[in-house]
Amino acid sequence: MLEKAKGTQDIPPEEKILRDEIISKLKKVFEAYGYSPFETPIIEKLDILYAKAGAGEESDAYKEIFKLTDQGGRKLGLRFELTLSLARFIGMNTSIKMPFKRYELGQVFRDGPIKLGRYRQFWQCDVDAIGSKEMLADAEMIMLALDCFKQMGLDAYLQVNNRKLLKGIIEFAGINQELSDSVIITVDKLTKYGKEQVEKELREKGLNDKEIKTLLKIFEINGSNKQKIEKLKKIVNNNSAQEGLKELEEIFSYLGQNKKVTFNIALARGLVYYTGPIFEGYLRKSKIISSICGGGRYDKMIGMLLGNERDYPATGISFGLDVIADAIKLDGKKIKKTVTKAYIIPIATEKKCISIVKQLRDAGINSEMDIMNRGVSKNLDYASKLGIPYVIFAGKKELSRKKVKLRDMKTGRERMITVKQVVKALSNQ
Repeated sequence: MLEKAKGTQDIPPEEKILRDEIISKLKKVFEAYGYSPFETPIIEKLDILYAKAGAGEESDAYKEIFKLTDQGGRKLGLRFELTLSLARFIGMNTSIKMPFKRYELGQVFRDGPIKLGRYRQFWQCDVDAIGSKEMLADAEMIMLALDCFKQMGLDAYLQVNNRKLLKGIIEFAGINQELSDSVIITVDKLTKYGKEQVEKELREKGLNDKEIKTLLKIFEINGSNKQKIEKLKKIVNNNSAQEGLKELEEIFSYLGQNKKVTFNIALARGLVYYTGPIFEGYLRKSKIISSICGGGRYDKMIGMLLGNERDYPATGISFGLDVIADAIKLDGKKIKKTVTKAYIIPIATEKKCISIVKQLRDAGINSEMDIMNRGVSKNLDYASKLGIPYVIFAGKKELSRKKVKLRDMKTGRERMITVKQVVKALSNQ
């Protein structure tokens, strides 16, 4: 019995066209911000993907790595994200000019749970800026994400927080700092699994009732972004928290009063390599409840890969192509089934039609002609079902007058015009 591997998907033409359109729109925004294309291997050494690279043994990413061994006995793994590979590249090319601004589009692999919008083989579209420690770089990531939402026509918003603030909150709650990363991983589940589940996990990790109560009470602080910051300033006054709040204030000062950016005190993002601002994007009024993008600052990852204590300032954001495509389909937007713009129906004129279709293609018009030797009605049915916008009839009568018949499939309007006029008409569409 033929079946796909669990968590993978075939991408038929209409879905691949949609994905390519999403990628095109994302690349347009990325490049507008001065980010250049970049590519890294799908396979990485396992020690780079493991905790040495900052994933953390308790993180889902650590547990979900697809592991393999090559013929030389070397331990390898399929990348579960693109950021680690970028960090490795920078670590191997330390003399590169800064800031290094790149985007990468590629497949990643996670042996994890499957749900709507989440697969085991999926695409990520990453943007990263290496070399700047300024909060302006993080603010730019947020602005870029908002422009991507706009370009794709998505009703989406961003949640923002800071890992320094989270560590400060954990310190304020009297929790052992050695448990900090572990607690953050659990806190990250608050929105997804609820307060009860988080309380249970925190108890299992050795936290007492007072610590848990103090922690969760802070996460319940509400109000505008500014109001939350002001309230937290008065409550959590240790250095880590104050530094995190200061960074958030600076970021919000660059963004202005943008209603599509929300300060979420409980936002944690599971990967422990984040060192400062973090952000995640979500859709409004959608069946897709998982994030469609996420990222943050990771100043220590490259230094960890190099085995030194030096900070390499870095910030970035990643967009999930699969989840965005699923969201657009669920929204009921019309999806193109073919890239073909013009379909030529030869009526006992195949050899002459080869020349006609070549003229259209040379003019940059995606065109095809009947290669099945079907009748007119079957060809029209084919063009209609695929949503091809224009059909060209080329019979002996039309060609004897050095013309063809162009039909607009949407309106049904037909015109007898020359091939040059067809080129002109379709080039303007």
